[in-house]
Amino acid sequence: MITIIDYGSGNLKSISNGFSRIGAKVRISKNEDVLRDSEALVLPGVGAFGTAMEHLQGYQDVIHQHIQEGKPFLGICLGLQVLFTSSQESPGVKGLDVFPGEVVRFPPVIRERGLKIPHMGWNNLRIKQDCPILEGVDENFMYFVHSFYVNPQDENIIAASVDYGLEVPCVVFKDNVFATQFHPEKSGEIGLLILKNFLKLIDSYSF
Repeated sequence: MITIIDYGSGNLKSISNGFSRIGAKVRISKNEDVLRDSEALVLPGVGAFGTAMEHLQGYQDVIHQHIQEGKPFLGICLGLQVLFTSSQESPGVKGLDVFPGEVVRFPPVIRERGLKIPHMGWNNLRIKQDCPILEGVDENFMYFVHSFYVNPQDENIIAASVDYGLEVPCVVFKDNVFATQFHPEKSGEIGLLILKNFLKLIDSYSF
């Protein structure tokens, strides 16, 4: 069973509907015992990094345990960003630190190039390497809404990026942890394919 973590900062309904559209059994829960027993966890998110981390205080051990046990984990949008060490949006606030690196703001040069902040709307992927959740996905357009982007210490975790005045990582993964800056549930049939690929991973991992 896939469980979407209800920690008070997520766009829960849209991602739940996305999984339902592909026939997946999914539940939304804030109960720690339910989260521990889940085969896969999904961490969505909207809003500020610091607020999200405040709301995640009671769930950090559950999330780290889930990842250490090798169970599939998917972060979406802010759920990607909080997997990193820190963010310029909330100085002094530590992230989940699953991926070493910092979340940084778009530089002023973005506006000088005629682009808007936040990065909102459709942008096409640049596939960097094979990734299980990108199977069958080409340089398709995905839907983005964000003002900050991730800067991983290890560039080898970057599976895809987009060009928005600079190269912006938008899919990262390592072992059983996957995350997207865009919203797959709002990105049409190709976005739903990413959710289907994540669903297939559940059967491939030993719990």
